[in-house]
Amino acid sequence: MKKRVLVIGSGGREHALCWKLSQSPRLSALYCAPGNAGIARHANCINIDANDIKGLLYFAQQNKIDITVVGPEGPLAGGIVDLFEANGLKIFGPSKMAAELEASKVFMKELLENAGVLTASFTTFSDYSKAVAWLESRNTFPVVLKADGLAAGKGVIIANDLAEAKETADMILNRREFGDAGARLIVEDYLVGEEASFMAITDGKTILPLATSQDHKAVFDGDKGPNTGGMGAYSPAPVVTNKLAVEVMDKILKPTVDAMERAGRPYKGVLYAGLMIVDGRPWVLEYNCRFGDPEAQPILMRLKSDLLEVIEACVEKRLNELRLEWDERAAVCVVMASGGYPGSYKKGKKIENLDEAANITNDFFVFHAGTKATNAGIVTAGGRVLGVTALGAGIPEAIDKAYQVVESISWKGVHYRHDIGKKAIKHLPKVGIVMGSASDLDIMLEAKKVLEDFGVIAEVKILSAHRTPELAAQFALNAHAKGMDVIIAGAGMAAHLAGAMAAQTTIPVIGVPINSSPLNGLDALLSTIQMPPGIPVATVAIGMPGAHNAAMLALQILGLSCPDIAKKLKKHRKQQKDKILEANKELLY
Repeated sequence: MKKRVLVIGSGGREHALCWKLSQSPRLSALYCAPGNAGIARHANCINIDANDIKGLLYFAQQNKIDITVVGPEGPLAGGIVDLFEANGLKIFGPSKMAAELEASKVFMKELLENAGVLTASFTTFSDYSKAVAWLESRNTFPVVLKADGLAAGKGVIIANDLAEAKETADMILNRREFGDAGARLIVEDYLVGEEASFMAITDGKTILPLATSQDHKAVFDGDKGPNTGGMGAYSPAPVVTNKLAVEVMDKILKPTVDAMERAGRPYKGVLYAGLMIVDGRPWVLEYNCRFGDPEAQPILMRLKSDLLEVIEACVEKRLNELRLEWDERAAVCVVMASGGYPGSYKKGKKIENLDEAANITNDFFVFHAGTKATNAGIVTAGGRVLGVTALGAGIPEAIDKAYQVVESISWKGVHYRHDIGKKAIKHLPKVGIVMGSASDLDIMLEAKKVLEDFGVIAEVKILSAHRTPELAAQFALNAHAKGMDVIIAGAGMAAHLAGAMAAQTTIPVIGVPINSSPLNGLDALLSTIQMPPGIPVATVAIGMPGAHNAAMLALQILGLSCPDIAKKLKKHRKQQKDKILEANKELLY
């Protein structure tokens, strides 16, 4: 039976939710309260505030809403789930007691500490003088200070010295700039690493991980300036490897869900872990009880599964029946904000070229956050205004597409970061290593090992020019868009793989002939060398020595534009020379 759905909220996250839900064949009617100018294209916008939970209940009852999806944290902390369920209505999100995981950082930290989940050491204060005395006894800075309650993503401040720490404690505990959220102060150790977002949907038993993502909190490029609700995001987050994702599920999310069950606060909905990756290990910075904003935008762009089906299964506690399907492409969201945000800013600025932007590129969508429809057109109505989100074969291509659209849209005082997604680049493979058969793996892994010794990431694939020609061609076509600058291809016998790769790309291809026939690899060597004019393949020796030198040649190519690699290559050459000289000295004795 088709469903009547209500989405609560008015930001970019809610636009992404409505955009995705509107694609469901299971949907009969879609409402959003209060919505925005962009959401109005997909849903009937209802003028009820997101925190007016009694008004929302009345609307849901009068309009026979089958399921309600809560976007922001406010209504969750206010108990909207409890109220709806008490009145027999289905709603997606955690109860008020479960939402305390986000609404109280003190509760969250204590829960994680008791559950043995990695999180920074912390101390809690409600008295300013005690907080200052503790800070004065501390010798190590920076330190992180957090308001206990909800502060719209702005209640976390990094103090670089004692003076900043005391000022922040005064701001939170005495001046109450975050209101009741600052009744308690958490001071915790400053973790050094890279942030990532890991979201999952759980019905309290089954946990379905969503695609990984990474947010950009600071308002200015290079992570400078005050924190915001989020200035952009991308998915997937290469810093979260498959191995790390398993660790997050097993060591963080599952223990948390189990701990909530033991505490009498069973958790249902989106569980969002804000992580810091420290020396390859995930530490929890915070938990959110809803989709992240702007992380939801790139994640939902990549989700191929029916979101309404997933939400229904969660509410009905049958997530174990589902598997999520994802677009393999990357997505990048760039937030366009009002000048002055996250401080004071002016509203009512007319947004130019919104409709014209549709012709700039393909595979993108402009999600609205703080917008309003007027007779003069769409105008700004908030701090974060738009979230331009684009898909690409890899993060570099998605970045390019998103910024093409961003640069075509304007209003007076518009502000956006110019470096969204660039953190991911250092984690992307710079070299693709492919081979025609699993039997070639031992030889080709020599190339991977050499590259790793120089700190270069490689992506390894088994792709045959004859048995999987479409996949081989697709790999070569997308290699540069995914951040690769060189391909190393190894094959034996006919050895067409390197040539097939070279025919599909303009980045350098290095062929490694492999001995897999009675001709001891000479057939593969000749096949790899003899390419037609205009489709070059650099060819190295047969077998393991060839794989080693292919990696060295790849490093020399990369070193032309990377001073760090060039420096390492010079050091390597010197070490080789010194080794020979040392061997000659030994001959004298």
